[in-house]
Parts: sequence; structure tokens; C-alpha cells
Amino acid sequence: MGLQEAITREMATEQILLAKSQKNLTFDEIAEKVGRHPVWVASAIMGQATMDADEARKLINLLELNKPVADALQEIPMKGSLDESIPVDPLIYRFHEIVQVYGTTLKAVIHDKFGDGIMSAIDFTMDIDKKEDPNGDRVVVTLDGKFLPYKKW
Repeated sequence: MGLQEAITREMATEQILLAKSQKNLTFDEIAEKVGRHPVWVASAIMGQATMDADEARKLINLLELNKPVADALQEIPMKGSLDESIPVDPLIYRFHEIVQVYGTTLKAVIHDKFGDGIMSAIDFTMDIDKKEDPNGDRVVVTLDGKFLPYKKW
């Protein structure tokens, strides 16, 4: 592939999201074709996970995109898409707020149940579900990470 044909991960994300919108597809529908979990597929599309060649090919075939998009999806990303300032998008800000308010509680309860260590963000899965409620639908986010104890030496 010539240098002029290469695109950045950000450009690939823009093309994918535009095609997703034009085809009126959901992340669930795309994930079914790719053969992965919808949250993982969304993460890869947003530039935070690496697809293999087969996954990238399935995605670009579904969305009728070109090979440079597939190539960009296979690059190892720079993890962490947010800069260091407080996010201004209301949804992302709420997660920031949750960690600001409940971060020390999460840490204390995890240490109480497991001991001194951390929750992995590498050996990790996340589910996002909708729960019907007559008082307003609920968002259910499940974070599932392996516990990693700190070593003594």
C-alpha cells in the first residue's frame, strides 16, 4: 500500500460512523457480522481496540468501505481517547462524575473483598444494557475485570 493510500484511525472512525449511519445499522448488528461483542466492536470502531484482518474485512464488507479503513482498524491504537481536562459531553462527564464521587468507595469495597490490588482493564469485559422501567428506562453498565493483586518481593 502506498503512503498516499493510508488513513489515520481517526479518519477510519469517521468513515465507519458515517457508513453506519447511512445504512441505519446498530453496533449490535455490526458486531453480529464481525463476530464479536457489540461493546468491543464499538471500542474498535472508536479507535480503542485492534481488529484482526478477518474482523476488519467483515466490517468493511458490511459497510462497503475500502481497504485503507481495514488497515487502520488493524493498527495498535494509543489507548485512552480523552485528554486530561474534564470531559464536557454530558454522558461522558457523568461517568467522570461517578468516578469522582464513588471512586474511593469502589476502591475501598474492592480492597475489602479482594485485598490490595486493582481491577484489570486488559482482562476485562463490559456490557451495556437497557432496562425498561415505567419511571424512565434505565442504563445498566456492567464492568467485569480480573482482580490483579499487588506482588510482594
